[in-house]
Parts: sequence; structure tokens; C-alpha cells
Amino acid sequence: MNTELTHAPRLAKKPITRSFHGDDVVDNYEWIRQDSDPAVIAHIEAENAWADARTAHLAPLREQLVSEFAQHTKEDDVSVPVREGKYWYWSRTYEGKSYPAVYRCPALGCGSGVADIPDVESVQSQLLYDANVLAQGKDFFNIGVSSVSPDGELLALGVDNAGNEQFDVRISVIDGDRTIDESLQGVGYGLVWSKDSTRVYYVRNDDSWRPYQVWMHVIGHNVDDDVLIYQDDDELFWVGIDASRDGSWLVIQSESKLTAEVHLYSTQSPERSFMVAQRRNGLHYTVEPAGDCLLIVHNLDNEDFDLAVAPVGPSEPDTWQPIYRAQSGQRLSEVIAFKDFAVLNMRDGGAMQLRALKRVESARAETPAGADPILDEQGYAGPGASPENWQDAVVLPTEELATLNFYGNEMWDAREVGFIIESVLTPDTFQRWSLDTGEIVSVKQTEVPHYDASKFVQYRQWVTAEDGAQIPMTIVHRADLQKDGTSPGIIYGYGSYEISNDPWFSPTILSALERGVVYAIAHIRGGGEMGRSWYENGKMLTKRNTFTDFVSCARWMADSGLVDSERLAAEGGSAGGLLMGAVTNLAPDAFRVVHAIVPFVDALTTILNPELPLTVTEWEEWGNPIESAEVYHYMKSYTPYENIAAVQYPAILASTSLNDIRVSYIEPTKWVQALRDTVTNDEIERPILQRTEMVAGHGGGSGRYKKWEERAGQLAFIFDHIGVN
Repeated sequence: MNTELTHAPRLAKKPITRSFHGDDVVDNYEWIRQDSDPAVIAHIEAENAWADARTAHLAPLREQLVSEFAQHTKEDDVSVPVREGKYWYWSRTYEGKSYPAVYRCPALGCGSGVADIPDVESVQSQLLYDANVLAQGKDFFNIGVSSVSPDGELLALGVDNAGNEQFDVRISVIDGDRTIDESLQGVGYGLVWSKDSTRVYYVRNDDSWRPYQVWMHVIGHNVDDDVLIYQDDDELFWVGIDASRDGSWLVIQSESKLTAEVHLYSTQSPERSFMVAQRRNGLHYTVEPAGDCLLIVHNLDNEDFDLAVAPVGPSEPDTWQPIYRAQSGQRLSEVIAFKDFAVLNMRDGGAMQLRALKRVESARAETPAGADPILDEQGYAGPGASPENWQDAVVLPTEELATLNFYGNEMWDAREVGFIIESVLTPDTFQRWSLDTGEIVSVKQTEVPHYDASKFVQYRQWVTAEDGAQIPMTIVHRADLQKDGTSPGIIYGYGSYEISNDPWFSPTILSALERGVVYAIAHIRGGGEMGRSWYENGKMLTKRNTFTDFVSCARWMADSGLVDSERLAAEGGSAGGLLMGAVTNLAPDAFRVVHAIVPFVDALTTILNPELPLTVTEWEEWGNPIESAEVYHYMKSYTPYENIAAVQYPAILASTSLNDIRVSYIEPTKWVQALRDTVTNDEIERPILQRTEMVAGHGGGSGRYKKWEERAGQLAFIFDHIGVN
């Protein structure tokens, strides 16, 4: 590390003129998109050296933070076993090792509930794989595909060693760990087995990294013999695959931001398939096969979605029969179906909620589950296809301000549903609800050493936005905090794609809370926290609401006395990195330091170039500035790279990765240069730094300890500028 550097690196200016809608814009740094130029990599390395030099004094704090992360982590731990087929599966982590190992044991009975979970310390277990062994010698390691065949004999494991989210798949015989197929190279996310364990279905991406094809591969055969079973040529649409819980169907979901189309393919007879409902602009739906019927979550005549039922086969959306309609303030997200019940994941008043729906006893899904359905023009409609055969919803009690996620629900004939509750103060808590008793049983809560939740408080705060909208914030701090306007704070935000920025537990947040930092999550428009309209009012030509909402929340924190305005940090990643750039331009005085993670800060340039990865699919989120002058000028008014002011800005850290396919490192690299060209910061007191992981992807580096080191560096930079040590 060279700590004697005296000036930040500067790129050469090579002006390129962009011309759209009568507007000429000179871009001095677009030339770096030619990343084969050795000068670009040399500059990235120089930026890392400069960041090292400017943060060298934080080395003791970084080491202390890593130590704290370890102190709050039970490094030797075992996950909750999950039943799949004839086996129970679980993972184990070890102190000093970065990755988990995965094990299994045979299931002795037919149950998959709490009472059946084995004691993994006493059973005879079998190692499926140890990721630490697989990762040896690799700078980056990520498993994106992991699936055991229905007969339990084969393991498909897809690994990414670059961070570009392309996976090479190894298929092996589990007994003896003997490789039998390595022909699937560079595939996308998702792998589904045929019911007889002889074939797999997988996804391929096009040159723009868009998942657009589904292929069928026979195990042990040459990949040249693979059969293309689905292709979507519409550049707005992404393709994803999944398996039905009963194993009978391959579910192909092709969707844009606003529209969807679903196809079902028999996993027993590949020639049998159907499209559930033809795509219709603005109609988004998902399909959950439920044995003798299909459960469909859709927005045909309700922007916040309904749950409906339909026969197994093609159908018209106006024939789907409602089971549960979203009421005012609700938003339905997904449904998972079992033989005798289903569970709906939804939001109500901004909070997450689970609702269980039971089949009436006389309408159990005996057919066609487990067999190949015979489809005629009308499809197959068993008793479950009638709404009256689904009993009224039962709301499962959960924690306020919690995030809910399903887990361990692979068995079609299960009598329980598993889910995880977590919040900023609640570690992952694994619970199961019983269809038979109606009770919820806690299976396990992740152990957090040296942590006392009673020392902290969390609550929901509503903040008035510029236009009068009420913006929810999750706020967490020490219970003994004095609201006297002297405390440091961190406010986190996202606000795009209808993604809800729900609270999560992390030992790294504890390091901030224990130091008296107020931690806040702003649930701003553009996200999905408050229903579909919350999203619609924070996208395209209303995108400015996302940024002003965040600024309103930040200013409320200072005006209320919760924090010192001179000690407030802002943080966000990806589209949340766009947020960071936009709010820094909009209100540079509101923050002392800003951390932009893999930031989408050159948004207009990217969305104007349909040849770049993902651009076309993004037009339904941001608008199409190529076709619309209105969209062009609106995006130009907020895109961070083009709206920097010649005033003092916060200290800024831009964290990025060289192999990030979603948001190129080029964007923060250009942004940092433009900032240095314009702002009036003292580069020592308020530095503008860029840190690039040279072998990593959108999520940064891989492995527990690498991620700890990355996060320690980021937090140390933030703490340094908000007066925390």
C-alpha cells in the first residue's frame, strides 16, 4: 500500500458528444467503456491505491469491526434441517472457514413437520459437498444452482468463479461423489429435474444477459443434443423456471416489469405443455400448481392483486374465480400450495403478513398430483378449482416490523408451513404453522453471542413528504438514546422495482447501534411497501418522489432531534446507489457522508444504449428516453452523473465490482471523476473515494470473512465521518 500518494487519480478527458432530441451533451469519460484498454484497469487499481492511502488510519477500526462481527456470530452452527423427498438436508458452518458444507440423512418416516426434524448431531449423516473444498484456490466462489434429483441419487451444482452470474454445472452421483456430466457451461439461474431424474431443464441468457431460453438436457448426453423448449424474443421479458411442489410441472415464468405469461410443461411427458393465459399488456400474474387446480395471483381488475383459482389447463383471465381479493392497503405477493392447504404472502398497511387457506375435507387434491394430467381443451378441474372449497383465510400471528420469508416447504403432502421472521433487532427465527393444530412452533432462532435486544428499541415513524404523502421509516437505536440532536445516524434507502426494503438482522448493524448510531430505513416510493400505487408513484415520470421522500426522511431525523445533521450518513446500493447520487445532488447539505454501493449513477447514458446488458428490460421502470423526449429530459434532470453542483458535497465512497453485470463499474468510475471535476470538497476532509473489487460481482466479494472485511472497510469510512470510533 502506498500511503504517500498526495492526489486522487484523474482520468484523461476524451470528449464524446451524445445527441438526442436536439440536446447535445459532451461526456468526457464515456471512452472508458472500452474496458479492454489497459489504461482503464490501471486507473481502477490507482483508485484502490488512493482509497487505501486515504483510509490507512482506519486500519485499527476495521480490525475492531471484524472482531465484533465475529463476536456476534456463532461461527460453528447448523441450519434447520429441511425435508426433500426421502432425505433431510442441512448446512453447517465452521469457525475459520468461509463457506458452509451441506449434509443429509435418510428420513425414517413420512412426516416433514417439527416433530420429525432429526437431531443432526446424533444421526448418521452424508456429506453432499463442502464449499470450502470447492472454493480452494478461487478468488471468488458462488453456488447459484444446487439441486438433488427426485430419486435422491444425483446432485447438480452450478458454480460462478468470476462474479458474472454465469454458472458451470457439475452433475454427480452422490454416493461416491462421481462426476457424470459437466457439459452445461455458462448457464443462468434455475435448474429443474424431470420427475424420473433422467433430464434437467435450465436457462440460457442472450448477449445482453437477459434470460430468454429454456433447454432440456438428458443427463450424460452431449449438450449439442439438448432441446430448446421455450424462447422469448421480446427484449422486455425475462424468463425464469421453477418446479411445482408435486413435481409434475416445470413452471416457466416470462415477465417484464408490468406483464407476464406462464407456461407449464409436464416433467413426465415433455411434449405435454400449455400456456396458462396469453400475455396482455399490463396483466401480471403468477401460477402455483395445486394438484387438481391452479392458484393464480393476478392484477386483472385490482392493482394490488387478487388470489384466484382456475382449472389445470389454458384459461381466460376473466374466468379466473377469486378466492381472496386484496383490500385497501393490502398487496398480495405470492402463494405456495400444498395438498391440503395454501399460504398467501402479502402486505397489509405496510407490514408483511401470512394467511393460510384450507381446502375443505371433501376437496383434497388427490388428482392429478403424482400422475401426468390428461388435458383436453378445457383442462382438468378437480374440486380445488371451486373457490367454495377453500376456507376463509387464517392470519398467522407474526412480529410487528418483521420481514417474513418462506423456508423448508418442499414437500407436497406437508401438514405444516415453515417461515422465517427477522427484523433489525430479531435474528432469523424459524417457525412452523400446523394445519392440524393451528399452532405456531418456533424451531430455532439464530444464536447471536454477546447480544441483548432489550438494550435497543425499534419503531415505525411516519414522515410527511413534500407533497403530503406519509412515508414510513423503520427506526432503531439504543434504548438510552437522548433525542437532543447530538447523535450520529445512518439512513438506508432503495425505492425501485416495487421491491420492499424490509428490515433485516445483521451483526454488522449491531456494531453501529452499540456505538449509539441511530439506524433508519426509509420505505420510500418506488418500492412496494405500501402497495402498487406506492411503486407507481416512484417510477418513470414520478421518479423524483423517490429522492424527495428520502431527503424528507433525512431532514426529519435532524429536525426531530433524533440525530445531528452534521453526523448523518446515507447508504444505498444498485438502484439505491442511484438514490444516493440523486439525493446528494438534491440536498448535499443533508448528509455528512454518503456510501453508494454498486451505484446506478449514469442512468441516462445506460438507458439510452439498448446494446448494454439489461437496458431494454429497464424501459418499463424508467421510461424509454430514446423514443420520448419527455422521458429523456426528465431522466436528465435527476441522473446523478449529469447534475453535480459546484458546492461542498458529503464525503463519498463508491463501492463497486469489476465483474458486476448488473451495474457496470464504469458508472461509479465516471461519476467519481465528474464529482472531483465539480464539487468544492477538500479531498482530505471530505474525500471522494472509489473501491473496486477486482474479482467480484453485484453482491461484492464471496465468503463470510471477505464480506466481513469489505463491510468493515465501508463502516469504518462512514464512522470516521460521523464522529464514531
